[in-house]
Amino acid sequence: MKTLADLRKIREKAQNDMKLRNSETRVKVVVGMGTSGIAMGAREVMKAFLDEIANRQLHDVLVTQTGEKGLSSMEPVVDVIIDGVNSVTYGNMTAEKVKRVVAEHIVNGNPVNDFIISTDK
Repeated sequence: MKTLADLRKIREKAQNDMKLRNSETRVKVVVGMGTSGIAMGAREVMKAFLDEIANRQLHDVLVTQTGEKGLSSMEPVVDVIIDGVNSVTYGNMTAEKVKRVVAEHIVNGNPVNDFIISTDK
């Protein structure tokens, strides 16, 4: 049986998740979740993005997924799309790299050149 405090936490989390779905987003993070991406750790990468964004309380970032992008040798692949800025594709992502991408690119606006495989110009 859940305690009242447990139920409140569940409700708050659900409300925060709904805010992300319904609010205007400044940044969209798209994780490639095709079979090769999943095999290379895309689930862990997506979870790391969700956790890091939640820990930093970034309410204007949406994390979503897509299928194969044809870059199977560079999986997991992640696109970071910021309003008014060129989108950036990162390859060979890991949970540790996610922390750096969130801190440097999403929060401070400086793409992490070490992980970039392409940009949309």
